[in-house]
Amino acid sequence: MKLLKCLILAAAAATVLSACGGGNSVGEELGITKPSVRYIHAIPSGPNVDFYNNNVIAESNAAYSSVSAYNTFSSGATTLSYNATGSTAALATSPTFNAANGHLYTALAIVGSSAIPAMAVIDDPFDKGLLNNQARVRAFNASYNANAVGPIDIYLVPVGNTNIASATPQMANVGYGAAVPASGQDSVYLNGGSYQIVITHAGSKTAIFTSTGVSLANNADWLVTTLPTGGLGTVTPDSIQVLVANNAGGNGTVLTPQ
Repeated sequence: MKLLKCLILAAAAATVLSACGGGNSVGEELGITKPSVRYIHAIPSGPNVDFYNNNVIAESNAAYSSVSAYNTFSSGATTLSYNATGSTAALATSPTFNAANGHLYTALAIVGSSAIPAMAVIDDPFDKGLLNNQARVRAFNASYNANAVGPIDIYLVPVGNTNIASATPQMANVGYGAAVPASGQDSVYLNGGSYQIVITHAGSKTAIFTSTGVSLANNADWLVTTLPTGGLGTVTPDSIQVLVANNAGGNGTVLTPQ
């Protein structure tokens, strides 16, 4: 009966979405699809890498700022890793996690806190309503050099309105190596539009990064990742850039300060 109910709900939802032009995944919302993962190369000036899922190559020859499309894989115990392209030695490996049906995962190759390669995995349970066409946004802090005084706050403000004195950050207190909303929680929902991204140290109203304008589309799936401006050896405090990953695959958008 439970399976029959799911199938009926899926069919009904698909019919509604077809009529209304919705862009959400019925299977993900119902938790009946296989898990999916996208791979992001977020090491500035880093070598091209190959990503592996349970020791099987999943994305090859990825260059800096590349963002793969979401790829389905089998649920259950999963370990993700990456090598320099052409090498058999892993540069970094994730802890093993239990991949769940209906969840979206993001695997990032990043600069570690000791300026060595590291890997991060974000679990997105995808709890978006079927008729909701807002963009889904999450932040990840991979800029270890921006954390001498602690985590960061990230604001998305309308273009031309970068005075954040009375604004509340959409993603607050983002510590190095962490996502906000946290891994395992649903994303923040924002209306599509033109935004600028402003970053401060947590609790401060003094910007350490302000982007030029960037367009956020309805139904987008953004990961806003802060990065050091240079490669593995970069230690200049607060010298950061931002990589915006969408859900379409291809290259992410690298934002530098305005």
